[in-house]
Amino acid sequence: MKKSIGAKTFAMPTPVWVIGTYGENGEPNIMTAAWGGICCSEPPCVTVSLQKIRASYENILKHKAFTVSIPSKAHVVEADYAGMASGKNTDKFAVSGLTAVKSDLVDAPYVQEFPLIIECQLLQTVDLGLHTQFIGKIVDIKAEAAILGENGLPNLIKVSPISYSPPDRTYFAMGQELGQAYSVGSQLKK
Repeated sequence: MKKSIGAKTFAMPTPVWVIGTYGENGEPNIMTAAWGGICCSEPPCVTVSLQKIRASYENILKHKAFTVSIPSKAHVVEADYAGMASGKNTDKFAVSGLTAVKSDLVDAPYVQEFPLIIECQLLQTVDLGLHTQFIGKIVDIKAEAAILGENGLPNLIKVSPISYSPPDRTYFAMGQELGQAYSVGSQLKK
């Protein structure tokens, strides 16, 4: 029998995404967000939910764009730091040693050192309460050649992304392959 533990944000796992924006004076900023994911296939879109007090909140509204830089496990320290410091009074790129790259497609920077980048134009916002959901139309995906599989697409094992476990506030590496989607379940078809 299952035990009720109440209404909590315990979806598992959640991604560790580093959101890139430009500030009021054009300074690059990053923040780590775990409330995000794919929200539409056509047009391809992602969603990320941010609190109104975050510098990135106003930055996205002003520039109508953001990037999602997906860190590998090699950059867990930098990714965690980007979620701890405030972009209102800290140059997170300078402190972390990460490199800001100006997107040539959207008005937002991304992190050079992270292997997978999603460039987004702001499509819509939804006020949810403490958080606002930003829906971004994916304009392009940029990937390091080293993380591409034989099919030319990003490979999860090679990306080595970080996931976040909300109940215990812990980061985890991903990696064990269990089977092909839309295939492994076919053994139950009769």
